[in-house]
Amino acid sequence: MPDPSRGVPVSGGGAGISLFMAEQVATVPASASLLGAAEEFVADEVGLLVVGSQDDVRGVISERDVVRAIGAGRDPATTPVLDVAHTGLVWCSVTATVQEAALLMMTEYVRHVLVEENDRLVGIVSARDLLGAFVSEGT
Repeated sequence: MPDPSRGVPVSGGGAGISLFMAEQVATVPASASLLGAAEEFVADEVGLLVVGSQDDVRGVISERDVVRAIGAGRDPATTPVLDVAHTGLVWCSVTATVQEAALLMMTEYVRHVLVEENDRLVGIVSARDLLGAFVSEGT
């Protein structure tokens, strides 16, 4: 199997990110509580929510973030999602390649990259989404 750490090309690394991104982005209002976010995780069957909207991204919050906050004693009914959300977001262009997105994930230590086109959120890609692109053909 090719080794991406040695600069050996991998299957699919040059493919466009738009082939692998999720276009349906689950959101939660910035005014929501952690409990509201938990309800959205269940309803949308996702592990990450964009806080705000596709036109006004304020941050992202993961299931782990909610669990950590509750484990630290935060009240899920009264704690605003913005108190827990990550606001240092990592973005790539819809024209980026899988390899570019994967490198962003590795250098920024994130599992998700927001995908933009014309300054608007058009999708999201996770490390799991990219796994298939890096599987060598025939294995």
